[in-house]
Amino acid sequence: MSQSRPLEGLRVIELGQLLAGPFAGTVLGYFGAEVIKVEPPTGDPIRQWREVRNGMSLWYHSLARNKKSVTLDLKSERGRELAFDLLTRADVVIENFRPGAMESWGLGPDQVKEKNPGIIYARISGYGQSGPFSEKPGYASVTEGYGGFRYINGEPGKAPVRPNISLGDTVAAIHAALGVAFAIIERNKSGKGQIVDVALYESIFNLLEGIVPEFDGAGVVREPSGTTITGIVPTNTYLCSDGKHVVIGGNGDSIFKRLMTEAGREDMANDPELEHNQGRVIHEQKIDAALAKWCSEHTSADIISKLEGARVPVGPIYSVEDMMTDPHYIARGMFETVEIDGEPLKIPAILPKLSETPGRTDWPGAKIGEHNSEILGDLLGLSEADLSGLSDDGVTC
Repeated sequence: MSQSRPLEGLRVIELGQLLAGPFAGTVLGYFGAEVIKVEPPTGDPIRQWREVRNGMSLWYHSLARNKKSVTLDLKSERGRELAFDLLTRADVVIENFRPGAMESWGLGPDQVKEKNPGIIYARISGYGQSGPFSEKPGYASVTEGYGGFRYINGEPGKAPVRPNISLGDTVAAIHAALGVAFAIIERNKSGKGQIVDVALYESIFNLLEGIVPEFDGAGVVREPSGTTITGIVPTNTYLCSDGKHVVIGGNGDSIFKRLMTEAGREDMANDPELEHNQGRVIHEQKIDAALAKWCSEHTSADIISKLEGARVPVGPIYSVEDMMTDPHYIARGMFETVEIDGEPLKIPAILPKLSETPGRTDWPGAKIGEHNSEILGDLLGLSEADLSGLSDDGVTC
């Protein structure tokens, strides 16, 4: 018998497309919520993005897991009327349209609250629902720059580097899911719903650790630092004799002593000037040069074995191919296998892991409009003739 999940009984309507809003819905659905994805009759564009097999993006099977698909043309009056009916029957709304769009369609939070006062309304946008830039378009790429992440990411003196994922979207989605969880806790106490306002740039800004107080209190602007991190030594990436890199984090005082002893540099391990991080920062280049030389004389497997034996944090740089054959990833259940048209497909598990009410994948995404009859018919009470008429008029597919 399947274990219960913490969000069972919660109905979520997901409006919007691409990544930020949909991934927030994925997280909630993984932990038990009924997620009804409302998409245009042509479908969410991600259905056709990147690697496509049998007419469907492989990514989409992961992103749309556990969701029911309903098609509605929100540009049509009838489509908006039906969407409003869905929102009045929901516990949570997730939307990631430009600010003001939902209000212009009669679907804004104040409009929905008149019929559904307990609604939790999560809004994801580039710059938030207020402020002078709120109406600016804001994809992850742009907001990662505005939010401060791109400035510190890369090599000194070179163009900032983009990680090969839409980090801003995913981080915003996680913030939205967290905000919804907080709002559910509050509603259970007070009975009141609320708006969860998530901006992509603010979600990135939330990752900046000590950058703001360091600037305000000391006038220090954190700059890009390549493979190191400013003010913490040693923590870097080193090339080994087999052409592979390892990451070594030897910045704890006792760890540093063990690291340099294992590297054959007892002189540095016992140097009082290097005993604490403040001193190591001053001599960062000397320390990194010694470690780079040592790593260049050994294979990555040798370095990892030696340092793990000395209880020094160390690890490889993994590709997805490495991850999927790694015994620890497998033991931790980081991959789930679903079946697509009779063929197996591995998709990633969704975190975090809960001991008593874990999440799970029930199905790997629905076909476009697969649940129109269930949701528009059974939930909203439309007849077969009504459903046929909606399809003929292009409101649904």
